[in-house]
Amino acid sequence: MDLFNYQRRKSGTVNVGATPLGGSYPIRLQSMTNTSTRDTEGSVEQIKRIVEVGGEYVRLTTQGVAEAENLQHINAALRKDGCMVPLVADVHFNPAVADVAALYAEKVRINPGNYVDPARKFEQLEYTDEEYAQELQRLRERFVQFLQICKKHHTAIRIGVNHGSLSDRIMSRYGDTPEGMVESCMEYLRICMEEQFKDVVISIKASNASVMVRTVRLLVDMMNREGMDFPLHLGVTEAGEGEDGRIKSALGIGALLADGYGDTIRVSLSEAPEAEIPVARKLRDYVTARQLHLPIQAATAPSFDYLHPVRRETKPVHNIGGKQVPVVIAARFSEPYTFNPDFMPDYVYVGRNLPAERRADVQYIVDADAWTGLPNTYPAYKKEFLPFISMNPAPLKFLFITYRNLNEEVLACLKYHPGVVVISQSNHINRVGEQRAVAHKLMTNDLHNPLIFIQHYAEQELEDLQIRAAADMGPLVFDGLCDGIMLYNNGRLTDPVVDQTAFSILQAGRLRMVKTEYISCPGCGRTLYNLEETIARIKAATAHLKGLKIGIMGCIVNGPGEMADADYGYVGAGRGKVSLYKQKQCIEKNIPEEQAVERLLRFIEEDRANR
Repeated sequence: MDLFNYQRRKSGTVNVGATPLGGSYPIRLQSMTNTSTRDTEGSVEQIKRIVEVGGEYVRLTTQGVAEAENLQHINAALRKDGCMVPLVADVHFNPAVADVAALYAEKVRINPGNYVDPARKFEQLEYTDEEYAQELQRLRERFVQFLQICKKHHTAIRIGVNHGSLSDRIMSRYGDTPEGMVESCMEYLRICMEEQFKDVVISIKASNASVMVRTVRLLVDMMNREGMDFPLHLGVTEAGEGEDGRIKSALGIGALLADGYGDTIRVSLSEAPEAEIPVARKLRDYVTARQLHLPIQAATAPSFDYLHPVRRETKPVHNIGGKQVPVVIAARFSEPYTFNPDFMPDYVYVGRNLPAERRADVQYIVDADAWTGLPNTYPAYKKEFLPFISMNPAPLKFLFITYRNLNEEVLACLKYHPGVVVISQSNHINRVGEQRAVAHKLMTNDLHNPLIFIQHYAEQELEDLQIRAAADMGPLVFDGLCDGIMLYNNGRLTDPVVDQTAFSILQAGRLRMVKTEYISCPGCGRTLYNLEETIARIKAATAHLKGLKIGIMGCIVNGPGEMADADYGYVGAGRGKVSLYKQKQCIEKNIPEEQAVERLLRFIEEDRANR
């Protein structure tokens, strides 16, 4: 896999109804209904809305045999109206439901964590080698029955691993790790290979985008070593809604798309299902536009481990680099300057236009030829002024550089001045490749200067900026290369909104917590309350709790597991009932829905007060 030049991974082709994926087919877009699958009319109408905006597959929850059987009526109603979109059944906990769903859906998703293994108890269980082997044999026997049904009816399958629903059996050997997620998937893929069943798509998801990216990388490596080329479905589960959902999804999915992975994607938003498709299309089209770009001649640094990336070792300078959180640099070129105090940048680059009236709480970066040594101001150099850098007494200096200009002279200067902070910029259509190349050249030459990435845009819509900036930063964040980010948008968006986007990207990558994080599912037919209204109420009451992670889950399927990464959780427990969690521990069960948000807030306040 080439870190610097975009090329799609070669995968096998999977037939899903009349819409194949993988191979030479385009990256497909999909969503999931949030209607009851027993509601034929409601499901059909929602599926049509998803298809109208470009959805190519639609998934429906099938929590029981009745829902699986009703797929027949939903499928027939769609075909009668000329809608040929393939349907995907989503199955948890009951393999018998998967058997029925395979009769009526074009694809069936099963979850290895609960297909044959019982629901997780979150207990420390021990398995002897013999017991573990017996469980694998039981899994194999039951899964082969399902594969035979799928072969007979030409039904594809998705093996969909979720970080939050690894079985206790897998947990006993691998723990809550990317390696455990990969093994959970590989157990099933090996059986598919033995049975010569190739119509298989894989997803391996987490609400933590970093875990998702690392796990998919490990999975592809493992498949390569075992001679497998199954297509990949990409998504960040429980990404949330609004800004958070878009940025977290674009960061994680975009990082993998940049490396050529992905044959179908879903952006999981806690919004109407049809809202997901335009976001997914923008993300796909932005990344795949890099095809046939001019080659980037670069080499991977010997010290870099793509499968187990760690943060690049840098020399700390002021509050930049080392083990410090990445900084945000804002760009301001005309007064009056405006800021959002909740997302205050660490530095402001003003070019040559240092304002006469300066804020005491702002540190300014000024072009070196205009720097006069005023307090809280620091010079920024470009390559042509590099010979003068030694003459400048400033305690902190910046250097704007492109990969093409990172020559032997510049490298020698950086070696002599390890405290110079490098700001990498690129106007290449594959800016990710060039900016990765800058980092790898620094590592290859044993340079430890902090590295900040500047990204230029001209977006008129906030969603476009969020998607593109997050997609560009994803590989740089998850490769461990980022000591800071600088976004500049030459469009109608306000400067504070651009600053907020930069901070939100760092938070989505778990590099810097600046606000409350909400881990919320997108909702489906299993959701037991009004998800969007509930999210809005919880957000309104907890937005001030900076750094806190709150899980908001429609049902129990992935609730406690995905919320293991959250501090507190709100989970649908039954019709009109909610259970509250502290991490994986249930603290109150079956609370009436109308009381649940208030009880959650009260518990958070009491728990934090008792620390």
